[in-house]
Amino acid sequence: MAKKTATAAPLIDALQLENLAEGEATLLRAHESYDGQRFETSDLSDQDLSGVSFSECEFSDLEANGADFRAATFVETRFEKLNAPIFTAPRSRLRDVSIEGSRLGSAEFYESTWKSVRFTHCRIGYLNLRGAHLQDLLFDDCLIDELDLGAATANRVSFTNTQVNALDLTRATLTNFDLRALELRHVTGVEYLRGATINSYQLAEFAPMLAAHLGIVLEE
Repeated sequence: MAKKTATAAPLIDALQLENLAEGEATLLRAHESYDGQRFETSDLSDQDLSGVSFSECEFSDLEANGADFRAATFVETRFEKLNAPIFTAPRSRLRDVSIEGSRLGSAEFYESTWKSVRFTHCRIGYLNLRGAHLQDLLFDDCLIDELDLGAATANRVSFTNTQVNALDLTRATLTNFDLRALELRHVTGVEYLRGATINSYQLAEFAPMLAAHLGIVLEE
């Protein structure tokens, strides 16, 4: 009998942000680089920050509605109390990033690259990760209305104490994708669940969708 392989958990290191200089958000500019700074109680709404780069930075109590972070880079960066009804960051790169206690309405991260990213105590309306490459991602105590992973590649992704109302996996490629601690209401692209780990209760919930995909008629 083949040995059962355990689902690998995300590898996420705790951020160590110390001795940060006080930064001035009004001075931030597109395509510039910023290292080792803390930005507190800032408003970047409707600002063009495309191509900007942050390393070892921290944002606390940030308003960013309509800010354009297209193709931006965030490395070893923490966001706490980020608020953005519209957040635009397609084709961005996130590595060792923590987003905590935040509210995002429509968050556009399509075709982005994430490695070692953690969302904690967050409320998200629509999270667009279509075509994204995701490695080591954890959602902890989050509520997400719609999570779009269409055509995404995801490895070592897990959810704890989290609810997703609608999950789109159409053409997604999954490895170590752990759904067992997720409250999930609806899945689109159930045929792309290969590589996901679910529990027996979820299997029963998905059965009608799997049957419909396979053309199986369920009759009592």
